[in-house]
Amino acid sequence: MQASSMEQARAEGNAIIDSHREALEKLFQDHKTEAEHQAETRVKAETTNAKLRYNQALARSQLEIKRRQGKVQQELKDKIFDETRSLLDDYMKTEAYRSFLMKCILQACDFAGSDPVTIYISPSDKEKLADLENATGAKLTVSAEDFIGGMRAVIRERNVLIDNSFKTQLRNEYDKFIFLGGDGIA
Repeated sequence: MQASSMEQARAEGNAIIDSHREALEKLFQDHKTEAEHQAETRVKAETTNAKLRYNQALARSQLEIKRRQGKVQQELKDKIFDETRSLLDDYMKTEAYRSFLMKCILQACDFAGSDPVTIYISPSDKEKLADLENATGAKLTVSAEDFIGGMRAVIRERNVLIDNSFKTQLRNEYDKFIFLGGDGIA
């Protein structure tokens, strides 16, 4: 009987140990699963954070490149228009420029018809005043404002300004001018 009690006690002890072992193994597996899940979550969070930092750095770099590109383009644009102004100065010394002025003056007179018209030339062209008046038969006025070259005409009765001044044309072209990329896109 004592042997059977010992066996029964041993069996109960083994059952308790097995039950405890199973509980510990289940606890270990649960802990292991949770730790793996947390590690995966941490890796995903770090990956997302790294992508975010990368995208922010990329955006900053792209902005810096665009800023530099814009600065270089502005410098080139200014240089182009400085050269254009120099070419205009040379053009204004030619017979072709005199012909251009005469054509503009005659067109303004034709457009005005019988309405009075005030035709202005730039102060830089004042030495051409008498010659242009003789050639066109129009009364010309030297403008108080230097508009580089060309002419302006005002028909007050119709509230019309004819602006063939180089200053306005240069400003309009300057404002419209953009550099196109290699693919034709600004």
